[in-house]
Amino acid sequence: MDYVLNVAVFVMKKRTVFNGIINHCCQRAAGLEVLFYSLSDFLVFYTIVSVMVRKFMVKLVSLCLMYDHFHMSVITRNAKQLSKFMFACTWTYAKEMNPVCHRKGDLFQHSFKSSVKRGDKKARSNIIYLANNPVERKMVKKAEEYRWNFLAYYLSDHPFSKPLVIRDSSWPMRKAIQEVKSHYAAGRYLNYTVLKRISSPLNRMEQEQLTDFIISTYKTIDYEYAIRFFDSYEDMITAIHADTGSEYDLNEIFIGKSDEYYPRLVNLTLKQTGLKDIHDVLGLPEKERYDLFDYLILKTEADPRQIAAFLRIKVTFNPKDREMEVAGNEAVTQN
Repeated sequence: MDYVLNVAVFVMKKRTVFNGIINHCCQRAAGLEVLFYSLSDFLVFYTIVSVMVRKFMVKLVSLCLMYDHFHMSVITRNAKQLSKFMFACTWTYAKEMNPVCHRKGDLFQHSFKSSVKRGDKKARSNIIYLANNPVERKMVKKAEEYRWNFLAYYLSDHPFSKPLVIRDSSWPMRKAIQEVKSHYAAGRYLNYTVLKRISSPLNRMEQEQLTDFIISTYKTIDYEYAIRFFDSYEDMITAIHADTGSEYDLNEIFIGKSDEYYPRLVNLTLKQTGLKDIHDVLGLPEKERYDLFDYLILKTEADPRQIAAFLRIKVTFNPKDREMEVAGNEAVTQN
């Protein structure tokens, strides 16, 4: 499958972009910290990306949100458009998340990584790689079982919840649906205040339905463009199951062997502290977060660096004598 494209190359600050060709973009937090602690974090960022895709008129081919980083395959006209789009996504999320997490300064690393994927083979491998990130990090067994790579939303608008029948829904649920529609129509993302207001009155089942409704409403991923490299959605899923894909250009950094510990860290931390909002943990005094580090080391088999990233503290690990020195990391890289 070869497609004839009108290709023009643009170079800006050593970043090469080909008009009409996929760019694989990846971004992590400053200090390799956790970016997404809760459902609200994922939804705020996702709706921001959706709004920015429309605002900057880019093509989003695939997207995968992990706990401490995100990937996207995106097509733009030039490097300037790509940089503006990525900056808008990350700066807006930092503006929303920093106050919630009781922090200041840079949330993301100053520069995102990108790699152009010329040719069908590289494009296919890139799409497969993004889809399989949660499989490689042991979050799920099959890529389409992970909500935040959005594969399942091609076939259904409610892949992780019961079908939503508005006429049979509760009054709070109807109000939530109307507010989501209103924000989407106005080109507004959903911030933490809105999400808390519309989801708090709902029961667990309704919250899952609302999450699927938000994702489906704000859906801007061009699934058909991705599928064209595989002939059909079924062929794409088969290829994803058969191969992990590859990424040799971005030198991706992973902390620990699995991301499956992050949800457990959230649950243990809330239980130990008695807090209701995981973001409030980051507002605890340094000493209390150090104590939490020791507690989580005993309660889980998570890599110490993962726990440190979760609590936003700095850990220096000496593999020779197996000693760990914990020091505060309040002086994070500043925006």
